Order: sequence, then C-alpha cells, then structure tokens
Amino acid sequence: MAIESVDSETWLAARRTLLAKEKELARMADELAEARRALPATLVEKDYVFDSVDGPVSLLDLFGDHSQLIVQHFMFGPEAEEGCPICSFWADGYDPMIVHMNHRDAAFVAVSRGPLEKLQAYRQRMGWGFNWVSSAANSFNFDYGVTATDEEMATGTMNYNYQQTSVRSQESPGTSIFQREGDKVFHTYSSYSRGMDRMNAAYAYIDLLPKGRDEGELPFPMAWVRRHDNY
Repeated sequence: MAIESVDSETWLAARRTLLAKEKELARMADELAEARRALPATLVEKDYVFDSVDGPVSLLDLFGDHSQLIVQHFMFGPEAEEGCPICSFWADGYDPMIVHMNHRDAAFVAVSRGPLEKLQAYRQRMGWGFNWVSSAANSFNFDYGVTATDEEMATGTMNYNYQQTSVRSQESPGTSIFQREGDKVFHTYSSYSRGMDRMNAAYAYIDLLPKGRDEGELPFPMAWVRRHDNY
C-alpha cells in the first residue's frame, strides 16, 4: 500500500482527532479496570498440588510472601515435546516484569499439564527464568477452563471463555488471578482468548506501526509467530 503523504498541519489535525478517541478509550479502560477489581471472589475449595523444582507445592505455596497470584495457563500438554509457539511469544515478556509484579504484592507462575522435566527443559532452551509448575496430577487446568475433557474432545465443543465454543486443541491459553487471606485462597478473575492481548507488550508496539499486525492475509491470526529460536 502506497504511503499517503500530507502537509504537517493536515497530519496534526488528523492526529488530534485520533488522540481524542485514544483518550476516550483510556478512560473506558480505567472504568473497566475498576469494575474488574470490584468483582466478587470465590473460595478455592480444592487442595491442588503441583509438581515443581522444589517438590510438591500447593496453590497457597505459589503465593510465596505475596497476597496476590498471577497464573499464566501455558499450552503445553502431556504429550507435547515443545511449548505452544504463541504462548511462547507471550512468555518472552514475562521475566523482566516479574520484579515489578512482586513489588505490587503479586507472585507470578506459569502452569501447564506437561510433565515437569519437559517444562524445565523447554524453559532452559528458551532462556526463561519464571516459575513454571506442572498440573499433570490435578484437575486445575480443567477446573479453570483451559483444557478440554475427553468428552469435550469427542463432542468437539467445550466451555471456554465463559461460553460453548468449538474445540481447536485440547489445551487453550488463559490468565487467572487469585488472592489469599490467611490460609484461604480466592479466585478473583480469569481472562481468555482476545482478553489476553493486553498482556503482550510486543503486540502493543506492533499495533502502533503503519502495517499493524498485518495478519489479514494469513490463514489465521498469529500464523506468523515462531518460537524465538525458530525465526
């Protein structure tokens, strides 16, 4: 597509018009964030135990010294040999942010159903340092809507992103938020599908570019994404 060139005054007028829309979107995003924080919480009644490099750990253990916990549901099933390339695209941005999350009283962990040894081998290959545990021995992934059951796989539909949808793969991505009060853990929020876009810093910058994501002619959005050592 040819570049449309105008004089600086015309460009400035167009930019100011767009700025007004950006400010309105920012205001609405602030209102949405406030409504998100106002959601009621629900008590986690199951005693989930995860496999970690430090041995078996509970959901409560994953908080460490913090009162809040961010769980990234990473697509890496029991039979997979590599993590999902799209989840890996998101994961490339986690490590630098965790120190800042910690200073806002939040721990961060990735959770997958793959066996711990596979998760750790892939983490080492990718050069990541974030905490990553296996939920292979519990129902965590199923309970929080990111893994289809065998029955759902057979029927071709699952409850994902709070609605019935077609099963594309047994594992799906998501982010879940928990808060602790003493020894009690509460689930406060989960986000799936396009709701995760805001957690990807690279996409935030790509969206500023003249070409944007440039995914319109691809067989599906993000078909271009590779693991960072596969480009």
